[in-house]
Amino acid sequence: MATYILMTKLSSEITKRMKERAKIGEEWRRLVKEKCPEVKFVSHYALLGPYDFLDVYEAPNEEVAAKVSMISLSLGAVKAESWTAIPYHRFVELVEEI
Repeated sequence: MATYILMTKLSSEITKRMKERAKIGEEWRRLVKEKCPEVKFVSHYALLGPYDFLDVYEAPNEEVAAKVSMISLSLGAVKAESWTAIPYHRFVELVEEI
């Protein structure tokens, strides 16, 4: 499976309800597990910067990764981007091939 990084920026409406954040996060994770059972979460971070959360997960393809982003958007994120991540050792191997 491929590794993806989900960068999420919440809406100002959601950030005003920060005390409900755990409940909202649990709903998000439940929906991802229901709609994308093949997704495997690796790690989850809260951020202080232009994005609010960074999630590392594995998915079989870009369509499943897109669904993870769409679920985030459906629950109040204003921005949800899933980026492909390549392990550094593999990146170095690819460089050697060119």
